[in-house]
Amino acid sequence: MTENASAAEPLAADSAIAVVGMSGRFPGAPDLDTYWANLLGGLCSVTDFTEEELIADGADPQEVRGRDYIPAKGHLADADRFDAELFGFNRTEAAALDPQHRLLLQTAWSALENAGRSPLGGTARTGVYVGGGPTEHMLAAQTDPRLAASVGALQVRILTDREFLAPWISYRLGLQGPSLTVQTACSTSLTAVHLAVQSLLLGECDTALAGGVAVDTVRKRGYVHQQGGIYSPDGRCRPFDERAGGTVPGNGVGVVVLRRLSDALADNDPIRAVIRGSAVTNDGATKVGFTAPGVDQQTAAVVEAWAAAGLDPADAQYLEAHGTATALGDRIEAAAATAAFKGALGTGRIGIGSVKSNIGHLDAAAGVAALIKSVLMLEHATLVPNAGAGRPHPELGFDDSPFHLIERPAAWPEPEHGPRRSGVSSVGIGGTNVHVVLEEAPRRTGAWAPDAEGAPEVLLLSARTREDLSALAGRLAGALRAPKAPSLADTAYTLCLGRTPMAVRGYVRAGDRAGAAELLAELASGGAVALGGPDPLGEAWLAGEPVVREGGGRRVALPSYPFAGESHGAYRLGPVAPAGEQPEQGGGGGDLEQGVRALLAEALGLADADDPEMTYFAAGGDSLTAVHLVGCLRDDFDLDVPITLFLEQLTLHEMARRIVATGEGDDSLDALLSEFEAE
Repeated sequence: MTENASAAEPLAADSAIAVVGMSGRFPGAPDLDTYWANLLGGLCSVTDFTEEELIADGADPQEVRGRDYIPAKGHLADADRFDAELFGFNRTEAAALDPQHRLLLQTAWSALENAGRSPLGGTARTGVYVGGGPTEHMLAAQTDPRLAASVGALQVRILTDREFLAPWISYRLGLQGPSLTVQTACSTSLTAVHLAVQSLLLGECDTALAGGVAVDTVRKRGYVHQQGGIYSPDGRCRPFDERAGGTVPGNGVGVVVLRRLSDALADNDPIRAVIRGSAVTNDGATKVGFTAPGVDQQTAAVVEAWAAAGLDPADAQYLEAHGTATALGDRIEAAAATAAFKGALGTGRIGIGSVKSNIGHLDAAAGVAALIKSVLMLEHATLVPNAGAGRPHPELGFDDSPFHLIERPAAWPEPEHGPRRSGVSSVGIGGTNVHVVLEEAPRRTGAWAPDAEGAPEVLLLSARTREDLSALAGRLAGALRAPKAPSLADTAYTLCLGRTPMAVRGYVRAGDRAGAAELLAELASGGAVALGGPDPLGEAWLAGEPVVREGGGRRVALPSYPFAGESHGAYRLGPVAPAGEQPEQGGGGGDLEQGVRALLAEALGLADADDPEMTYFAAGGDSLTAVHLVGCLRDDFDLDVPITLFLEQLTLHEMARRIVATGEGDDSLDALLSEFEAE
């Protein structure tokens, strides 16, 4: 309970949900620290492209030079980069995997690390609730016969379709809670948060990942403005502003980690904010058209969410609105919010804003971007402005409403009664309205203290490569030098308990934060992997032995893994060659074996299959790839190979020899497909 909470408003830990971790990538912000700095500065992160940039990235020159083309977007840089090996994908699979899947996997990993939890350990009862939008990559990949011939049509669908966004996270991270891909158009990610909250309250899981992603294309693109449409005529989104003219598309990804507040308190989790209530409604047929919003059910979503929280909407000090900056959307949302927050009518006491002014409209990721913004404001007790905010539109009636448009950064005053609270709204085409009630985290003693005298601590680090280890050490050094950095003991505790051990390891031993930061900086610059004096725990760690740190601590938010994957590109729509235009395979004797090796290399994304020690599984082979290979061997080489051959620990050389020697086998493909469909 916060120190200023009234006795009449106890914080019910058994019915509230804690936000214990967050991660996101948004236009102009590769991480949440940069996101907050941009928000605080009122920065518009929408990119204005030059004609040369757009054409060089494959845009249609005729369209780009059209009178109504707007060369602006909330662009997500490096959206095609992916640390494929960390997640167990071979190069062929990684190239076929939709960029939305890639980004969401990495963001889910980072969010769990931000919560002080190992992404690959101890999170079995973790639910996943996420959604995404349609992508150019998905459409192009699923209609490319060459890709289907290369990896198999079923594999293409599983690697690209957005219905598999949640299952891929559950599978690759080993999470056995409910796994739902959510689709409610623009309100997708906030609906996912609502469903995750309900799942936690029902006891279906103990931890939940919730959020969304939107990357319609990784390429630089603008949009065509249509008179009377939803898009802005000048590439800027100005919600509730007198200059509002429409929205601007954007790309991004965000994930939050949620736990029951009682569990988060008991486990010393890093609580960033509290969800007190949430609600979802739909407009049904009570509006002028399918794509139009409706006042009544938007109002109902807000009222029901605050009722679920046991609070009055007038208890809020801020509303993060959907805020598309369209004439109809803003007018209806303002009317609905005014009706819902009528307890504060005429006071202008409640601040209102929309993150779309900063980053554009992120479609399926819009709601989680707004939620993360609100959590950051509560954490910093600071209200941030709409980017480029001017005077409110006179038709919205803000003069007699509960609201005032946030125009500049300002301290968020501590309320006279109760903690700081905000509402977050999201509205989807088709009528699904969502509202979430947020409250600042309960104050806890001992959250930060200067360095205290005590025994030296050992900070254990690991990564997939030496370069990643250096990057991680550098990030951690910066975190320990920051104001209000976590204690060295809590840092050591979180690194030991809340990170996945990897092959490349290092450690530093230090007695205070400053000393630890100095040693970490040395490790980051390529120094020895064991610094600060030998330590039995650290040496056991370097040897790959299981380690148990003595003493307790708190999970704290530390820098997450520095993903450094290469660009895997993205499929694009355009003419493709027929599937039959493939190099002919086959032949006899040694030529046949070479052909089989070439097929294995192509399916596994290898430059060749000549490494005599490389095994099928080490190269990223799995059961679906085996199904595809069995079919190709039958169709291209007239070889019937039992599926069990791919389940053995064989090198690719031995596998090719065995495939050729087998000649004829059972009807394994049909059997495996039947088994797959049954599962």
